[in-house]
Amino acid sequence: MKEIHSVALVTNPMSGHGRGLEVGAAAIARFTTHGVRVRELCGTSAADTARLVREALADPEHRPDAVVSAGGDGLTCVVLQELAGTGVPLGLVPGGTGNDLARQLGIPDATDAAVDVVLAGKTQDIDLGTVETAATAADSGPFWFATVTGTGLDARVTLRANELRWPKGPMRYTFAALIELFNGLAVPYRIELTGSPDHPDGTVVELDAIMVAVGNTKTYGGGMLICPDAVVDDGMLDLTVVGAMSRLAMLKMLPSLSSGKRIDHPAVSQYRAATITLSASGAPATADGEPAGMLPATFRAVPGAQAVLVP
Repeated sequence: MKEIHSVALVTNPMSGHGRGLEVGAAAIARFTTHGVRVRELCGTSAADTARLVREALADPEHRPDAVVSAGGDGLTCVVLQELAGTGVPLGLVPGGTGNDLARQLGIPDATDAAVDVVLAGKTQDIDLGTVETAATAADSGPFWFATVTGTGLDARVTLRANELRWPKGPMRYTFAALIELFNGLAVPYRIELTGSPDHPDGTVVELDAIMVAVGNTKTYGGGMLICPDAVVDDGMLDLTVVGAMSRLAMLKMLPSLSSGKRIDHPAVSQYRAATITLSASGAPATADGEPAGMLPATFRAVPGAQAVLVP
């Protein structure tokens, strides 16, 4: 158990189309009522938020007992770029559109209940994934993610959904998918798997695919069950490949995906590996809903990389 006397509370007024502001204020009030010192970190951009988290962790006199992300998966992703590897636990107070990491870990959606989970001090070590592209290797090193990295169509859908202001909630992703379905479908992929339970010596898969998702957790986009067998602390990444199919077939699949049902289609295949390299021309990647560059990219599972405060 971790004793929590002080927290750095990271907020984003734009999370959940404004819900983040309300959640942040309620969380501060709850922590303060319980005698916990709160340092609120609210940046003007992702880079500014990352800087504030970095500075809070580097403060030797007032280093927080936990860094709490009061928002969605995107805000948590920004926090993790600075928090991973520091030994300071992560707290989650859901306030975004998707909240898939919180859902995976059983964090309550109600703000007071989520704050109480942080106060209780129980931690679980979870895996994180890293994304390495030519850009990240030359710039700041691997990009950390906690939930799912999408590539191809689903990355384009995420980027499109981030631009939409209507509809709200998970339906935003369905609407974005309908738009992107008419911008191109399958492209040639090369998939290299290393450290796979089924292929310990490594294997290569080459096929035309509409999208390929790399999951540390089961869901993304507010509950879409893209990697249904993913386990957050098994030292592996799950891979779901949606192969070539018609637009009509893809349209028929979307309602099941959006409602959180397991995808059942002959063109869908799943793999598990510790390291995955994906190559596809012109395919973007998004990690935890945030832009993560373009393929080719290498994804690695980092076992027990982050302690998280859980029920």
